Amino acid sequence: MCRNLLKTPLLLLLIALAAFATAACGGDGDPSVVVVAPDEPIEVRTLISLTGESTLGESLRASMELAVDHFGPVHGHEVELGPVVDGMCNPDEGRAGAERIAAEPQVLGVVGTSCSSSSVAAMPVLSGAGLVMISPAATSPVLTSDLRGNPGSDYHPGFFRVSNNDLYQVQAVAGFAYDELGLRRMVTMHDGDVYTTTAARVFEAMFTERSGEVAFIGAVEKGQTDMTGLLAELAAAEPDGIFMPLFRAESEHFIPQLRAFEELEVISGSSALVADVLALPESAGVYFAGPPSREGSNVNGATDMTVDEALADFEAAYPEFAHVTPYWAHAYDATTLLLAAIERAAIREDGSPLTRLLGIADEGTLLIGRNALRRAMREVSEDFSGLTGELACDEFGDCAPGIQVIYHHTDASVTDPGELPVVYRSEP
Repeated sequence: MCRNLLKTPLLLLLIALAAFATAACGGDGDPSVVVVAPDEPIEVRTLISLTGESTLGESLRASMELAVDHFGPVHGHEVELGPVVDGMCNPDEGRAGAERIAAEPQVLGVVGTSCSSSSVAAMPVLSGAGLVMISPAATSPVLTSDLRGNPGSDYHPGFFRVSNNDLYQVQAVAGFAYDELGLRRMVTMHDGDVYTTTAARVFEAMFTERSGEVAFIGAVEKGQTDMTGLLAELAAAEPDGIFMPLFRAESEHFIPQLRAFEELEVISGSSALVADVLALPESAGVYFAGPPSREGSNVNGATDMTVDEALADFEAAYPEFAHVTPYWAHAYDATTLLLAAIERAAIREDGSPLTRLLGIADEGTLLIGRNALRRAMREVSEDFSGLTGELACDEFGDCAPGIQVIYHHTDASVTDPGELPVVYRSEP
């Protein structure tokens, strides 16, 4: 509710209500209006994984901080990210983190999560609180849609993402495996996570549509290190290729043990496209699917920074995080898109005599309706260029252009994803 209204005498409140309702409540009857006083910051939070996927999470957070610095104040108000809320890449912590954020009445939006499983659990809470969350790296189609106009099983209003829907990635992998590598009999893996499970099942369907065969779908446990039994099942299937959309922790054990199968073509998903995995000697020869990295001509429309300029500043400020994942650019775009939407949704109070008399707002106060912010996310994205390309959010929150590439990692001394050679490109 609008701050201090209850302190106003009833008569004055009734007189002011009709004239002030449109301005104070965002013009849409929004009951959840955040009032930012002249000396208060814009409050945004980050819900990302630092436990379990720290390499990715730390890089994303650093890029978010860079984006806030480049964007600058919103209508004269500094932006406060607050401490990182660790979603730990699992449902329980994703929900717990969302509950902590939703309990903060001044928070306007969330940048996160970095994993689909934590997004699935977080969004019912955040959506129910009227909040916006925009993700740089949660890619499962269950969070948005099947790209055919049907909502995903875990879609909730208020969710947006600048990373590609995994349907694009799996389509690229299926096409590359069948058409370019000539593979016909493959196996795939998952770890029970909503991201990996959906990717494995969709790959089976798309590869089969091309007349290929998925002979075996294997499963690893989170934290599993001994892959002996799984590799025996894999060998029995006699595949010529494997698609393994596993996360970093499991990939660091699976890839070295998998290399006993020297003739097997190995394709990994973007969840393992991080410096730690690329540094493994056994990772040489593995193909990695993921978003394009460092598209040199792209410019972020909110900050006017090119990819090269933003990366140079990233290297200078956070050298340890600047070359570990291509998703740094997605985190940058997600943050600036959210801030641009807040800027558009905000109503600036001019300190008129009436509002000063009512004690509603002083000059410099911002009134930001959470429903208005959701609409502004779509409006801003209609003409928003990012480091990752042109963004346009559909009705289910998918904002990315859908471009996917396949990298071929041939030299384990090269650990920067941006330096890997691209051997395949897929566009919608």
